[in-house]
Amino acid sequence: MKEVKRLPLPQTPIIDLGDWLQQPAGAYISAWEQTQFAGSTADIFGFHALQIGLPQLPALTASRMPHQWISVSSMPATGSQLKISLVHDFAELPFDSQSIDLVILPHVLEFAAEPHQILREVERVLIPEGRVIITGLNRTSLWGLRQFFGKRTGHPFLPEEGEFISPHRLKDWLKLLSMEVEETRYGCYALPVDSAQWLQNSGVMEGLGRRWWPRLGAVYMLEAVKRVRGMHLVGPALKRKRLRRAHAVPVANKGGQIE
Repeated sequence: MKEVKRLPLPQTPIIDLGDWLQQPAGAYISAWEQTQFAGSTADIFGFHALQIGLPQLPALTASRMPHQWISVSSMPATGSQLKISLVHDFAELPFDSQSIDLVILPHVLEFAAEPHQILREVERVLIPEGRVIITGLNRTSLWGLRQFFGKRTGHPFLPEEGEFISPHRLKDWLKLLSMEVEETRYGCYALPVDSAQWLQNSGVMEGLGRRWWPRLGAVYMLEAVKRVRGMHLVGPALKRKRLRRAHAVPVANKGGQIE
């Protein structure tokens, strides 16, 4: 019988976003987001802050809130040094209604099976005037264009399993939940390459992008506020409400340890 020569199997694309962030292109995106998170969270005051998902990109390092949690949907591999507070289903947040001042969603919605339900839960746990910060990969960019053609040739550049949500679409979702978008930022205008050297020397592209095509950055960040009609907390009333929340804790802990 004639021996059949086996062809080498194609390389499996990286589909885990946490792993992808360790690659040069992912590290480039992560560095921009870390800078933006630090600038935003340092000026948001309150008692309780929650980051949902992606502990590889700690978004609360600059926050001054005394109570902080980082949650994941499954336990990381044994030996992981990542800081994890809770393990739970992202579609069911284990917190009381109106108990959280700030929620961070780093690339969670675009990789979630139920992004609408996650946003509904975020709206539920946020206090009136509480804030949510969301980051996502921008399909309307050179990176999105490369991903579009890469998926059709079997060589995706970005994590394959993500369904990237446009900022305009996300704003519509938030509006339906009475979440008012106060700021949208775009960043990362370098060419979509996986070379650390090329990405580090992308200053010219960054300057041109910010000036001439600001909405075509590879990544975006939205910051929205939960509005409640007819409710205006000021002075002592606001202070008393926040003091009551100072001792609030998650109502459930599915497999994780609260710090």
